[in-house]
Formats: sequence, C-alpha cells, structure tokens
Amino acid sequence: MHWPESFQANRWIRTINLVLQAVLFVFLFGGINYLAQIYSWRFDLTRGRLFSLSAETRSYITGLTQPIRIVVTLERESENEAIAQARRDVMGLLREYSDAAQRNSSAKVEVEELDVYQQRRRAEALGITDNNVLLFMSGEKRRYVFLNELYRVEGHERKEFLGERTFTAAILDVTAAAKRKIYFLVGHGEMGIESVEPDRGLSQLRDALHQRNFGIDRLDLAQTRTIPDDADVILAISPQGPLLRQEQELLRQWLNSRAGRLIVAIDPGRNHGMDDLLYDWGVLADDVLVLDDSPDFLVDGGDLLLRRFLPHPITQVLIDNQIPIVTGLARSVRPDPGRPLDTTLKVAPLVATAPSAWGERGYMLNQVAKFDEGVDLKGNPSLPVAVVSERVSAANLPSFSVRGGRLAVFGSSDFLSNNRIGMGGGNLSLILNTINWAVDRDAQLNIPPRPLERFQLALSQTDLGKLRLALLFGVPGTVGLFGLFVYWMRRS
Repeated sequence: MHWPESFQANRWIRTINLVLQAVLFVFLFGGINYLAQIYSWRFDLTRGRLFSLSAETRSYITGLTQPIRIVVTLERESENEAIAQARRDVMGLLREYSDAAQRNSSAKVEVEELDVYQQRRRAEALGITDNNVLLFMSGEKRRYVFLNELYRVEGHERKEFLGERTFTAAILDVTAAAKRKIYFLVGHGEMGIESVEPDRGLSQLRDALHQRNFGIDRLDLAQTRTIPDDADVILAISPQGPLLRQEQELLRQWLNSRAGRLIVAIDPGRNHGMDDLLYDWGVLADDVLVLDDSPDFLVDGGDLLLRRFLPHPITQVLIDNQIPIVTGLARSVRPDPGRPLDTTLKVAPLVATAPSAWGERGYMLNQVAKFDEGVDLKGNPSLPVAVVSERVSAANLPSFSVRGGRLAVFGSSDFLSNNRIGMGGGNLSLILNTINWAVDRDAQLNIPPRPLERFQLALSQTDLGKLRLALLFGVPGTVGLFGLFVYWMRRS
C-alpha cells in the first residue's frame, strides 16, 4: 500500500533534480559568459596575422581621449565581388579597432552601418551623397575614406590591403588638436620632398608622413632668417653644401632656447657646415667612408646591411623583429669622446656597423681600400653611423622635468630615398620612429600593409566524383559503423 506514495515521491525527486540541473546549467553558462567578458583572450593563428592590429595602431587607440564614430556605407549584399570583398575586409578590421578600444575606459570606437538609399535623411545630414564610402567623426571633425584608398592595385589586381594604415591616419586627423608641423630644410641641395626620383627623391617619405597626420613644408633659413613658431621638427636631408653661419646659429638657438627638434642626415665627402652645432650636442661626424669586407653584411652592389641596433625607443621594433637597414655610402657618426662634461646632455648611438667594418680616411684617394692601423677609424667593437642627443633634467634636480631639445644625426641619407624605402625592410620604420621620438611619440611604430591571400581549390571530374561518393556513403557509413560498435559494446 506504500507503492503509490513511494512512486510519487520518486517522481517529485526526479523533477526537482531535473529543475536543479537546469538551473545549475543556466548559472554555469551565464557565469562562464560573464567571466569571458571580463577576462578574454584572443589568438590570431593566421599566417599574415590578418586579425591583429599593429603596435602603432594599438598605441594610438589606447591613447584616445574622445570617442570615435565610424559610418560605413558599403553595400551589404553587393553583386560586385570587389565591393563584397572590401566590405568583409573593412568590417573585420573595424571589429579589431572596437575590441582594442574596449581595453581603454576613455576610448570608444563605434561603428554604424548606413544604407544611403533607405536612410536618405541621415546620409544627407552626414554629407554622404553616395555609397561605398567611410566617414570618421570625432566631435565636429570629419574625414572621408574612399575605396581607392584601401588597396594597393597592381595590374588591375588588388595586391595589398591598406585599411589599417588609412583608418589610423583618419583617426589621427579627427582627434588631433592640431597637426604636428615638419619643415624640410632647403637651399643647400637637399633631397626634395616633391621629387619622385629613386635616388634623390623623398616623395614616399612625404606620403608616409601625410598619412600620419603631419603637416609638411619647406624652410629656407637664408630667406626667412627665422624659424617658424609652429615648427615641431626640422629635417636636413643630404645638404650638398655648407649651411651659412647665421643659419647654423639659428638652429643652435632654436635647439637650446626653444627646445627644438632637429634630424640631420649627412653624406660622406660633403661639407655640411654644422660641426659647431654638433659639437655643442656631443656628436662627432667623422670625415670617413664606412667600408666592410665581410659578405655577411653587404648586399648586391656593395651596399651596407646594418643589423646592429642599440636599445632605444627608436630601434626597439627593429630589435624585436630583427629587421635590418640597407643603405649606400655612409660616414661614421658617434658620441664625441672629447665633448665637455655636461650632466644635462644624453648622447647615445642608435645604429652601428658589424665589427668587420672600418672608417676609411683615404677614401678620396685612388688606392685599394684596406684598413690601416693608426690611420683609419675602427669601432670598439663596431662603428656607430647614427646618434641621438637630448637635453634632460639636471642631475641634482631629478624630480624637475623640463622639455629639452632633441637632435638625431645619421651618417647617410641614402636609406631615406624612394628606392630604399620602397624596398621594405626597416628603413621607413627607422625614420618614422625617429620623428615620433623627436615629437614625443615614442611608442608609435610603422603600420605594414596586409597582403591579400587567395586560395583556390582545383578538382577534376574524377576528384569531384570521388568527393560526391564520400559525402553520400562515407560519412553515413562511418556513423553507421560507430552505431553498431556502440550497440555491440552495450550487448557485451
């Protein structure tokens, strides 16, 4: 007579057990999702790291102090494969920007998709008259980005995706209070920023600086006789003749009294006329030609392959990624061993040669180049070809920080030419990092383009037939055999 009561009790116990299991499952699932939102890890396993932002972009995003809104008008279901692919590339990349911004409480990157034809009023309010355009906004500032800015095209075929470089430049445009201004010194035969010549042109460097929101102009000190107030950094690239004494004095006063920033690239065999200025900043540019007889540190044509970098914010990315520098003729530039004692001056080498290299003093003579002990210059263990110098706080005032001048000197200008920067490698990174260091953007690095990888599966009719049979019979057969195995195990 107790069987019905026992059966009903067991049924209630089973019901409560199932309910508790469901509740526990919901709490477990919700708890895992909650923890995943707070503690998340993302791994990019693609060969070209297609889903990872560069260090330069991450440094910009984490430094944002105002929200960014990005409006995308790319068609959702376009029959044009080029536009469809562009939308996939763009939206995938923008997700990375949003994710990077979530790690910074003050930064926010919002992405809005807009159909120009169905949301006509909204499009007109934003000034968008056509689709397939992106709009970057921050406050009242706006920047439009078009499809032709997102790809490098060669032979009517897209080769590289330039989206990250273009998007980061747009974010800089709409968030910067004012553009940093770079002046290129002219009047002494310097390399030209408008020139597209492979050996003496700087047009590729100019374009790279424009993309990073720098303003660019030329400066002829012999005519202006003053340095503009908006000059953040001055570049003197390969002067073929000496600067006038008054020009050198203007630069010295600007560096010392106005905490100016100067980057100089001087070639061997050229009288640059800045010896006194370099002496004040503890830098010695030796009149030698750097030579190396080791094939491990030369490229085709005898150009130098520089792989030795000294630790510094400018060179850290080159050290981490083991990226070399390629340059032509170079001279030694090193900390001056005879410079006056000055606790506020910090001089450090950046780039050096291999231990097998030396500075040839008789390079102007028609003779076989070889190292002559006691005559030629030998490094210990290597010969510096790039040096930075900066004014720092006095040693007795460690807690009192005053912005000081900064000077970077390179013993070659060839690494900046169009044909060198266009080769890839670390040349562009080196000069961009130097400029960023000069204007106090130490952590911002170069953004490489992303190669477009295409995969194609080619199958013959025989292969297609085998694949069809495998799908029709192979998979069901495998499942059936597994079922028979389980049935047999249970019977046993």
